[in-house]
Amino acid sequence: MTGREILIKVKDLMKSYPVTNDTRLEVLKGINLNILKEEIVAIVGKSGAGKSTLLHILGTLDKPESGKVLFEGEEIFLKKEKQIAEFRSRKIGFIFQFHHLLPEFTAMENVLIPSMISGTADKSKAADVLAEVGLKERMEHKPSELSGGEAQRVAIARALINSPSLILADEPTGNLDSENAEAVIELIFDLRKKHKQTFVIVTHNEEFANRCDRIIKLHDGKVIL
Repeated sequence: MTGREILIKVKDLMKSYPVTNDTRLEVLKGINLNILKEEIVAIVGKSGAGKSTLLHILGTLDKPESGKVLFEGEEIFLKKEKQIAEFRSRKIGFIFQFHHLLPEFTAMENVLIPSMISGTADKSKAADVLAEVGLKERMEHKPSELSGGEAQRVAIARALINSPSLILADEPTGNLDSENAEAVIELIFDLRKKHKQTFVIVTHNEEFANRCDRIIKLHDGKVIL
């Protein structure tokens, strides 16, 4: 992985949440790490280690208490709220364990949502992305008419629609059987190769993690590997 530019640099990241009026739960305790461009990184660790919190901060869905997140050298959390939202829309795609598709919308309509928010909706591009994830014949189907694996592929297409440079995935195979999980894993590696995107993936799937370029292990809010 040497020679690649750094996409994300995290410095001394701290995050805690209030438990009572007098006490706080420390979730991230001084995280330092780099993510390289075009890298597929697995974040692993036990429940409560801070994996999802870290992912949410990388995706600007949450803010750190202290520390820095630099994206291509630019400190993200110094921006205003509107600028952060615009940055998130243009630069970041999200894939979750549960696909979170809107049940009343077709696959095509679900994929278009992020581009509608950013004002760049393009049905032909959505069709291309759905075809790319193997759903050319399922574009007008609603989530209830799709298998679990197909629904997750729609969610991946939705994450791709704005051509983000970073895709964050939280247990993307956690709700799938082994066959569909393998198909999603293969798709992620194919997408990286084709589009030169960076993936940061929280996973409990050891086989998936071991196939990634690098594993970052969290324990008790700290990086230990």
